[in-house]
Amino acid sequence: MGQVLHSSATTTQAVRRAIQNSQESLRTLAKRYGINQKTVAKWKKRTSVDDLTTGPKNPRSSVLSPEDEAAIVAFRKRTLLPLDDCRYALQLSIPYLNTLVVTPLLAAA
Repeated sequence: MGQVLHSSATTTQAVRRAIQNSQESLRTLAKRYGINQKTVAKWKKRTSVDDLTTGPKNPRSSVLSPEDEAAIVAFRKRTLLPLDDCRYALQLSIPYLNTLVVTPLLAAA
């Protein structure tokens, strides 16, 4: 199975490994692989050849407060209701609740 790269990746894991193991200058490596010197410097500095996640470290809902999030997760764990039933039951106390808000929250919990 081949390596899956995101759309803006400029290097493969093999190239990253070669950069990390090379003693050549940043300029030489950048020219050889057709990438920016900053990219070469980044991969030289890292200990792994894997991409780091680009999203927030601790994703938060822009709609729900931390208290609302905790209440929803606690309700779901206590009742074990399906997602839509949880949403329906909680809409009385959290009127702006919808499936697009609840699904990622409960998937992460």
